[in-house]
Amino acid sequence: MAEPPMVASGARLTIDLDALAHNHAVIRAEASGAEVAPVLKADAYGLGAGPVARRLWAEGARSFFVARLAEGEALRTALTPGRPATIYVLDGLTTGAAPRLAAAGLTPVLNTLPQVIAARSVAAAAGKPLTIALHVDSGMNRQGLTAEECFVLGQSRGGLHGLEVGLFMSHLGSAAEPENPRNTHQLSAFLDVRGQFPGARASLSASAGAFLGPDYRFDLVRPGVSLFGSGPLERPDARLRAVATLTAPIQDIRDLSSGDILGYGEGVRIAAPTRVAIVAAGYADGVIRAAKTGGRAWFNGALRRILIVTMDILAIELGDANAAIGENVELLGPNALLDDLATAAGSVAHEVLVRLSHRAERTYLGEA
Repeated sequence: MAEPPMVASGARLTIDLDALAHNHAVIRAEASGAEVAPVLKADAYGLGAGPVARRLWAEGARSFFVARLAEGEALRTALTPGRPATIYVLDGLTTGAAPRLAAAGLTPVLNTLPQVIAARSVAAAAGKPLTIALHVDSGMNRQGLTAEECFVLGQSRGGLHGLEVGLFMSHLGSAAEPENPRNTHQLSAFLDVRGQFPGARASLSASAGAFLGPDYRFDLVRPGVSLFGSGPLERPDARLRAVATLTAPIQDIRDLSSGDILGYGEGVRIAAPTRVAIVAAGYADGVIRAAKTGGRAWFNGALRRILIVTMDILAIELGDANAAIGENVELLGPNALLDDLATAAGSVAHEVLVRLSHRAERTYLGEA
C-alpha cells in the first residue's frame, strides 16, 4: 500500500518587502512634493513593524507614525541608532508617558487641550522647548482639538508657551469616496486653522487622501493600509501589489452529495454533488469567519468559493479542478486580493491584515 501523502502542518504567511517598496514608490509619486511618512501602528498592520520599517527606511522614509507609546518604543529599538527617524505617537501625551517619550525620542501628537496643558508643564519642568504635533478635528468628530481651541492657542500670548509645533495635522473621514463633499468641507476647515501655526508643516491625508490630488497633499502624507496593497477606493488597484500572501495546504478532498450539510449546525447545505477541499487554515490564522459568505481563494488557476471557515480549517469548492492533498491554496495574496476578501467579510482591509495570526509560519522576502 502506498504511503499517504505528507501534509505541511498549517498556514504560511509570506511578507514581500519588495512589493512594499513598490507601493511606497507609487504613493511617493502620487503625492509628489510631500514627504511620505508611513503609519506602522498595530505592528505595521500585523505584518511586523521591525522588518517593514527597516525596508521603508532603506527606501527613504524618515518619519513614521504609531498609535501607542509602546509601539513607538518598539519601533525605535527596531530601527536602531543607525536609522534615525522622527516617530510620532498618535495617542499623544497620556498620563505618565512623558519620561518614556523622552527616553525613546518620540514626538507626541496632542489631541486635547488637557494634553496641551500637560505638555507645557513637561516643557517647563525640562527647561527647554518640547516639539509636538498638534491634531485638529476638521470634521471627522473622532479625535483632535476643536478649531476654536486651536485659534485660542495660536492667538493667545503664552498659549503654546514652551511648545514647538513641528506638525499641524488632521484626518479625513471620507477620503475613499473622492466625490464626497465631506472631503472639501474638511479641507476648508483645515485651511481655516492652519494659518494659526505658520511655522509648522501640515498634514491632512492618510492612504486614500494621498490619492485625492495636490490640494490634499500639504507637506506630509501618512499612508498606512495602501502600503500593504489596499486600493485608495477600498477596492483592488492595479498600481499596488500584494505584500501579504497567506497560503495553506489541502488536508483532504471530499465528495459531498445533494442534501449533505458541511460544517457545524446547519452549516452549508449542499444543493448538488460537490467536491470540496479541506484546507489547513481558519480564523485562528486570520481568515475572517464572515468571509464564508462570499470570499474566494485561489487554487489551480482560478478563484474558488470559500464554503466554511472554522478555527483551524476551512473548505473551498473545487468544481472540476484537479487537486491533491498537500497542494497549497492561496487565501490572501496577488490572486486572492486583500480588498476583495475584506469586502466579502463585510469589513475593511485594515482588519483583514491585523487579524493575521502569528500561528502562520512567517517568511520575509527582501529584508533590508
